[in-house]
Amino acid sequence: MVQAFGEPMTNAAALRCRMLHLDKGSFLDYNEQRSVRGDSMNKAVTTKEEILKTGRELIRQQGWAAINIRAVAAACGVSVGSIYNYFTSKADIVGAIVESVWHEIFHRSEDETVFRDIQACIAWLYQQMEYGHKQYPGFFALHSLSFIHEEKADGKKRMQQTWEHMLNGLRSVLEHDPNIRPDAFDRQFTVEKFADVLFSLMLSALLRQDYDPSTAQEITRRMLYESPATWREF
Repeated sequence: MVQAFGEPMTNAAALRCRMLHLDKGSFLDYNEQRSVRGDSMNKAVTTKEEILKTGRELIRQQGWAAINIRAVAAACGVSVGSIYNYFTSKADIVGAIVESVWHEIFHRSEDETVFRDIQACIAWLYQQMEYGHKQYPGFFALHSLSFIHEEKADGKKRMQQTWEHMLNGLRSVLEHDPNIRPDAFDRQFTVEKFADVLFSLMLSALLRQDYDPSTAQEITRRMLYESPATWREF
């Protein structure tokens, strides 16, 4: 299930590589809790954050096809011109809404164990993936990811930044997990490479709508916690 380094990439891994561009940050610290005033689906909204909230609600109710400048303006109870005060194009508003959806799904966990234990982190990530699937049906589907990939530079950049924050979060937990063997990583098998493996598994699970973390956790246990001498038993 895990792609060996140097082997041809799976569709999920290839998709990730096409969309990913490295940038500093950590998804675990990238929490943007947003204060929104009023029910944006029933009354006129006046802030960018309220527009984003309305966009998220449109996705929940109608899916990605509903996201365009006119539909968002109508749902917000404002003119199209008002939306253009905050967003320059459909690509701009789609990118911003995509970013806000990812932030909502992968908000900072209140369980501090998530930041110190890679097994707990994996369990939390898959739990949030399932939450995102239920809240935003179709958001993680391949056609949605491809749709986002086809948008203009700003939307693509937002997605790349969000995914890189998540990758950096995985790297940080791997570097601080006290249960990982001291000799688990070396110059050939680095924290960065294993974080890439976990992220590829996560993307594959998203596309398959499989939110069971046990495979990723078992791979992690065998690779990072157990002594190499025990590998011969399997």
